[in-house]
Amino acid sequence: MENLLKKMEELRERFLKTKALLDIDRKAVQERELRLRMSEPDFWDDRESAVKIGREVEELALQTKEWRALEKEIREAEEIMALAEKETLKDPTKSEKEGETGLSADMEKKYLELENKFSQLEFISLFSEKYDHDNALLAIHAGTGGVDAQDWAQMLERLYLRFSERQGWKAEIMDRNYGGEAGIKNVVMRVSGSWVYGYLKSENGSHRLLRNSPYNADGLRQTSYALVEVIPEIKDDGLIVIKEEDVRVDVFRSSGPGGQSVNTTDSAVRLIHIPTGITVACQSERSQHQNKENAFKILKAKLYQRVLEEREAEERKLKGEVQKAAWSSQIRSYCLYGKRYVKDHRTGYETSNIDAVLDGALEPFMEAYLRWLKK
Repeated sequence: MENLLKKMEELRERFLKTKALLDIDRKAVQERELRLRMSEPDFWDDRESAVKIGREVEELALQTKEWRALEKEIREAEEIMALAEKETLKDPTKSEKEGETGLSADMEKKYLELENKFSQLEFISLFSEKYDHDNALLAIHAGTGGVDAQDWAQMLERLYLRFSERQGWKAEIMDRNYGGEAGIKNVVMRVSGSWVYGYLKSENGSHRLLRNSPYNADGLRQTSYALVEVIPEIKDDGLIVIKEEDVRVDVFRSSGPGGQSVNTTDSAVRLIHIPTGITVACQSERSQHQNKENAFKILKAKLYQRVLEEREAEERKLKGEVQKAAWSSQIRSYCLYGKRYVKDHRTGYETSNIDAVLDGALEPFMEAYLRWLKK
């Protein structure tokens, strides 16, 4: 029991240190102050401000609730262990009487449970950027490599759908263009849930596949590329205003595998933002109105991302900093022949369990990336 009590004390110290680094107490005070503001009679007089405060309270509550609960559990467990240790000192034979199925075994199980909870919260603490908690728009574009690249893009689509399923997220396909022979040319999906952008931002960049091509009669080795873009779904805060005259709207019929029309009406929508040249399209809904609404959401997010990238580039220029990873740089390789492996070129993290990765087991890569960002 003495060793277990020592380990519990060390866990409490680690917990308090991390809690202080994340300023959880200040966030808890801020949450209480905002809740008091929400209880005032005139709170809803300014509806826009009220909604903004409501969202802020929700985010603060999410960040502080689990920390408070875990701190209480750790202190209670520590008190029970200290009491048990005190009783053991009074009666040295007590621990022998308990055996492995007694209090010591229960406390060991509780310690491991609390350590696991802390590890999960500690991981979440890596999500410290502004949009980490937000939903995200994820796009996949087939690159060089012909049919193999289009097949690779579809493999990545399945990978991210499986990962979203593992996380309990909701993934909606907003636009998909199929290849002529196999695979997809591109796809855009909206992913919603907890910490979506925080997880998926690690996937930004070019993904390379090395394999013996199933589309080559001789089964020759083929290198294929696909570009993955992840941008946070921005809440409408008025920063991005899209003028009607700046957007050209085209409508067309939705297409399916092989390019055949899957809709008899012009329900698909393409938007071209004339000042920037940004083009987005949506054809997943049967309603032209819904596709147009979704397309504008994507366009607004892309314009917002553009503003953020320009600001960050200017800051790096002023500070003389070197960017860690370019938008289009090759970030990860997936090798399906010889020494089968998946390797992230930014963090150096590598695994030979490529089948699990292609089935959505991306967590180790994402954790390695988040820790790499903190260096």
